Amino acid sequence: MAADFILLGLGNPGPPYRGTRHNAGAALVEDLSRRYRIPITRTKYRSLVGEGSIEGRSCLLALPQTYMNLSGQAARRMITYTGTPVSRLVVVYDDLDLPLGRIRLRRDGGSGGHRGVGSIMENLGERAFIRLRIGIDRPPPDVPSEDYVLGRFKKSEVRLFREALDRAVQAVERLLTVGLDKAMSLSNA
Repeated sequence: MAADFILLGLGNPGPPYRGTRHNAGAALVEDLSRRYRIPITRTKYRSLVGEGSIEGRSCLLALPQTYMNLSGQAARRMITYTGTPVSRLVVVYDDLDLPLGRIRLRRDGGSGGHRGVGSIMENLGERAFIRLRIGIDRPPPDVPSEDYVLGRFKKSEVRLFREALDRAVQAVERLLTVGLDKAMSLSNA
């Protein structure tokens, strides 16, 4: 049965990755799960999923269990088996090109070098899904990007990250209530 929206939070599964920069998308979906009391406990579509209502819209909250670089396998199964249009898939993920604390909501586009998003584009054969990017900033010059994204936020960064998640929750709520164009103009300021 098609959901009004699928909210897909990218990250790597398991305790070692919880709280890392690369799991920013998963952190947002977990926040939505808590705020709207939608347990994400069922294993389906190569993901952990929960179904419920956010702002009066039926939503499937999903955390792929495929590891980041294979996220497209989970996305393809969700789209195929639920019949939800790709245009109603909201992919939430970390972005090195956005400063820490910033978010960006947008319609389609490229992968920006993000392997999870690239996997989704490849598996779906299209790019017409909604993206909600959460800024994690660039690594220092002496730290490889791979190490940086798998690292945890410094104590001094946690407040900015939490504020970004709060703004991202608001962006999702706006998307569901006033539509993408208005949500982008209000959330990307």
